[in-house]
Amino acid sequence: MFNALRFAALATVSLTLASCAPSMVGTPVPVTDVNAGLNSLQRLTVAQPSPTSVSNGLTLTSPTFTNGGVYPGEHVANGFGCTGPNTSPALNWTGVPAGTQSLVLTKYDPDAPTGSGFWHWSVYNIPATATGLAAGAGNTGGTLPAGALQLNHDGGAPGFVGACPPVGDKPHRYVFTLYALSKTLDVPATASPAFLGFNLNGITLAKTSLTAFYSR
Repeated sequence: MFNALRFAALATVSLTLASCAPSMVGTPVPVTDVNAGLNSLQRLTVAQPSPTSVSNGLTLTSPTFTNGGVYPGEHVANGFGCTGPNTSPALNWTGVPAGTQSLVLTKYDPDAPTGSGFWHWSVYNIPATATGLAAGAGNTGGTLPAGALQLNHDGGAPGFVGACPPVGDKPHRYVFTLYALSKTLDVPATASPAFLGFNLNGITLAKTSLTAFYSR
């Protein structure tokens, strides 16, 4: 009898506590959209540029490789265990949208085993009237359009550095991305490519990419 009464009392207390406890199931707290307030053309995924992103007619090509093709040997690095010529590729573009004040060109390897990819080249404040970059423009002694500036690549030197993935690794993607901007950029030459990418948010009118694959 005593045990039965004690069990009933405990059950009553448990039910009372359960009814007072806050529910763990409910509507999830909405996650703030970091792109809130930006239109669809201004929303960026800088870390891994996508060839299918909104281009608004902007096109990017190279005479030495095609989108989805093989990265040419002439653009392989001379360093990091590679012995290529390390020549930056010729790049051409068309369809720069009205209102463009400057252009940015980046080269990025999202497959580099660093945890954050590897930025190979960042050129900014390219004049809106420019239609391309000559072969070797990113190398020492190369010629960039007037006013264009380059940041250090992730190897720590200014300008272009070619591909040099680890031996035996899967083919890496080398993504060249062109951005058309509604303003010029006030970015110091000591800035990182990631900081440059951050500054593209909200001022990008169009972007397009060209990707080549390379392995050793």
